[in-house]
Amino acid sequence: MDSGLKGKTALVTGGGTGIGRAIALALAQEGVDVAIASRNPPLETQKEIEACGVRGISIRADVSQEDQVVDTVAQVIDNFGHLDLYVNNAAWAWHQPITRITTESWMQTINTNLSACIWATREVGKHMIARRQGCILIVGSTAQFNRSFTETSYHISKTGIRVLMESLATEMAPFGIRVNLLVPGHYPTRLTAGITETQEQILKREIPLRRFGKPEELGPAAVLLLSDRLSAYTTGSQLVVDGGLHLRPLQFNSDEELRALNEV
Repeated sequence: MDSGLKGKTALVTGGGTGIGRAIALALAQEGVDVAIASRNPPLETQKEIEACGVRGISIRADVSQEDQVVDTVAQVIDNFGHLDLYVNNAAWAWHQPITRITTESWMQTINTNLSACIWATREVGKHMIARRQGCILIVGSTAQFNRSFTETSYHISKTGIRVLMESLATEMAPFGIRVNLLVPGHYPTRLTAGITETQEQILKREIPLRRFGKPEELGPAAVLLLSDRLSAYTTGSQLVVDGGLHLRPLQFNSDEELRALNEV
């Protein structure tokens, strides 16, 4: 099925690896010129994008810094001439028990995951409003559904971007701009690399499909939500692609282990 995306331009933050890379490549395969932005964008990903016969741009940026987010959006618009699609994917987590949360880890999590999304969609939104067209896709997390120990800051940031998506969808709709949320479950990425073998076995039992997702399985979902031809009447919605993970509560720890997290 033709997505109608050929000839459009896109910016994907955190687009060099993992989920962001999978989305960037899926868009490139649809004929979209794609810019990726991250702290260390791998040249290999840009080459993979260009191998699809489209333009690829790599931008080095720390999205936890407002000026770098603003500059990234400006660079993409300057290089492509305009921006049709924006994918807010960059995220990270600094997990700490509630009594041990530091201001540094809190601010790093909030700025990387939530503030960066606000700054970027503000800049992208102004550009898209002027053109009366565009589509925004924000990558969320099942953390908004499943509480997990030591993930307070991350949970707040990912719940916050869902609220931001809903506000954006409401305010952008009069300009013909759609905004949606793509919600992955557990995928093998740098963000989930610290999970132990025991936790992996428990987690697999908690996923109804009994396996972790593959990043490339998110590409078609992103294309669906970004395509005006396939999703013209979809905005303010969230598409959960998690193998059913959100249907079950997670419990990795014994009571003794949980008490040890916060005991003085």
